[in-house]
Amino acid sequence: MKKTFFVLAALTVLTTARTLAQQSYRFYAMDTAFAEPFRKDLPLAEGLDLIKRLGYDGVGWTEKSPDALAAEIKELESRQLRMFTIYCAASFKDGELAWGAHIPKLMEQLNGHCDLLWLHIGGKGPAFDALSSDTPCVAKLRGLAETAKANNMKIAIYPHLGEWTEKFGDALTLAERVNHPAFGLSFNLCHALACGEEEKIHDLLEKAKAHLFTVTLSGANARATGDDRLWKQLIQPLGQGTYDNAAILKKLRAIGFAGPVGFQGYGIALPSEQIVTETMAGWKKLNAD
Repeated sequence: MKKTFFVLAALTVLTTARTLAQQSYRFYAMDTAFAEPFRKDLPLAEGLDLIKRLGYDGVGWTEKSPDALAAEIKELESRQLRMFTIYCAASFKDGELAWGAHIPKLMEQLNGHCDLLWLHIGGKGPAFDALSSDTPCVAKLRGLAETAKANNMKIAIYPHLGEWTEKFGDALTLAERVNHPAFGLSFNLCHALACGEEEKIHDLLEKAKAHLFTVTLSGANARATGDDRLWKQLIQPLGQGTYDNAAILKKLRAIGFAGPVGFQGYGIALPSEQIVTETMAGWKKLNAD
C-alpha cells in the first residue's frame, strides 16, 4: 500500500513538472511593433494579415475613439485575432487620481472583445509604503475594478518608466492594497530593466504570482549602460540582446502563470514586417529550448 502511494505521488510530481515545462503561452504583438500611431509602414489590414500569418494569437492595443475602436475590433475578429490588452491613461493632478470619463463606456464597448485594460498612472501619487486599503486612490481603483468585472474585463497596472507606478515592485504593492480579483498588474521587461529592477526580477515575479495578469518581453541587453540604453538596448526584436528571456519563461512556468505574453516593439528602427517576423522566430526558439 505504501509503495503504491509513493509511486502515485512520484507520478503526480513528474506530471506537474512536465506540465510546467510544456506550458505554451498565448503570444501577442503590441501595436507599437506594427501599427499606427507608432508605425506607419503598413496599413492596418496588411499588418493584421501579417500578424495572423506569422502565428501570433492577437494584439495589445491602444485606446481610440469609439468609432475607430469598433472598426479595429471588426478587423481583428475577422481574422480570429484576440485583443488581449488595451492601453489607457490615468494620472494624478493636484493629488487626486483621475482617468478619462470615457473609460467606463470603453469597457462596455470592449465587453467580450478584450481581456485586460492596461492602466499606466502618471503624476505624483502618495508614497507606496503609506498606502492602505482606504487610501482614496486605492478605493477609487477598487471601484474601477468593479466596473471592469461587470464588463468581463480585468485591469492590469502597466509599470512605465517615469510614472508613479514605474516600478513593478510598487505596482505590486498597489495591487495588494486594492485587493480585488479584477485588479492586478503587468510585468514589462524593458521598464523593469530601465528602472533598476534587473537583479530582483525573479523574486518580484514570485511575489506577484497571485496578481500577475500579463507579461511583455522584448530582446534586451543585460546590465545595459550608455546613452542608447533607452530604448535601443532595452527594446529589440525577441531573440536579440544578451538578457536571458528563456529564464523569464522558466520562472513564469514555475510560478504557475497562465496569462498571455506580449512583445513590446516600441521604437525599433527596422521595418515592421522584419520586427514581427524576427520576433516570432525568437519566440519559437525560446519555447523550443
